[in-house]
Amino acid sequence: MNDDATASNSENNPYKAHSAEVLAPAVVVPAIDVPLIGRDPKYERWRWQVFFITWLAYGGFYLTRKSFSVAKVFLSKGSSAWSMADMTLVDTAYLTAYAVGQFVWGVSGDKFGTRKVILLGMMASIITATVMGTVSGVWIMAALLCVQGLCQSAGWAPLAKNVGEFFSQGERGRVMGMWCTNYAFGGFVASALAGAAADQWGWRFAFWIPAAGLFVVWLLFYFLQVNKPEDVGLPPIEQYHGELPAVIEPGDLPANEPEGSWAVVAEVCSSGMVWLLGAVYFLLKPTRYLVLLWSPLYVNQRLGTGAATSGILGSMFDLAGPISVLLGGYLSDKVFRTKRMPLSVMSLIAVAVLMFFFNRLPDTRLGLGLGFFAVGFLLYIPDSLVSGTAAIDFGTKRGASTAAGIINGCGSAGAVIGNLLPWWMERTLGKGVYIWNHVFIALAISLLLAGLLLLPQWNALPPAAREAANNNSGKGKKA
Repeated sequence: MNDDATASNSENNPYKAHSAEVLAPAVVVPAIDVPLIGRDPKYERWRWQVFFITWLAYGGFYLTRKSFSVAKVFLSKGSSAWSMADMTLVDTAYLTAYAVGQFVWGVSGDKFGTRKVILLGMMASIITATVMGTVSGVWIMAALLCVQGLCQSAGWAPLAKNVGEFFSQGERGRVMGMWCTNYAFGGFVASALAGAAADQWGWRFAFWIPAAGLFVVWLLFYFLQVNKPEDVGLPPIEQYHGELPAVIEPGDLPANEPEGSWAVVAEVCSSGMVWLLGAVYFLLKPTRYLVLLWSPLYVNQRLGTGAATSGILGSMFDLAGPISVLLGGYLSDKVFRTKRMPLSVMSLIAVAVLMFFFNRLPDTRLGLGLGFFAVGFLLYIPDSLVSGTAAIDFGTKRGASTAAGIINGCGSAGAVIGNLLPWWMERTLGKGVYIWNHVFIALAISLLLAGLLLLPQWNALPPAAREAANNNSGKGKKA
């Protein structure tokens, strides 16, 4: 592109250039423009403002998500103490509703936009948490946690879509790596806040104080968030970065996939790659949730440690999360050139081997602490790449919410299995039988299957507009 052409284009729109100058000769794709070189301070400010507020929003959802976990400590004591079966029932009610909600809110995020879904889901979560602090019966708490599960499931898919609107494929691995630190940070702050409130004022405040905190996040989201660059007079991110937009189906064009249309939702729902990622996440998620929900009990039974020490050793799994997702995102962009599958496959197979031998780790605090850290480090790489980055890549920013909803809905169904697995093993093998070796072998098999399912997609990338244009025109060469 010569200087005269550059000057001429920038007079009207600093981001526009003729498509024919970028695509192969004889291949002209209407409505695909590529930017001139440069950085726009306004664009950059909006990008990182949206990154910050969506990061805070998803971390904020954990404030009302973790309240019941803290309240369990108090509900399990006294003359009307809840049993283990009671708490398992309530957790299962929550996880089931969360899984169902992922599918509903994923589609809603694409149809109605991130803003409407998040503001509605977050406010409903605040109200539900406030009500939960006024009751103590098992069945009413289970019903309210069902509602809370539906509210919580509104968060991930629409917010992931929002990030995809402002960050392009070439940088998405690193950006999503940074963004995915939100659930580790949110979980840590939520537990600390709910625990401090409960110790100071009683267990009901474990619901009320976090709800107040989430209301502050709701206000910030209302004032700071926008759905996409076009809402503030900026061009699409692909145009700003000079990337041709991806399409959901090979041979299609962006013009045939209008944002918010049922056609896009239908294409995502019929995408074999999206459902494959969903199956992988279904097989991956039992391990993550079993460690999250049962690791303190496992450590206690194996080492005889108290509640605090058992919880700290199990939390080594969470501590590895931020390091893992940051490294995984960077490597997927820079080393594997935006391919998300190679690193996911290698990590899944490695963690499968570790889980198979996990019960043979040394019976020491150091051994189990390092073991849980290693599991978290290996597991969070494919967790973040499959559920976040690849969901946006293959759902594209137009269908990212639906894709993330499907993938995370399948994963949440796997989380239910992870929660129930120790109970099922004990019921199958009999009380008094040491179940954990069987549990870890089952998880190892599940993770190995996930890696093998993903292996044939080692080099998979989403179709690009250039490829679509060439397929439709029958001219030129594929990119």
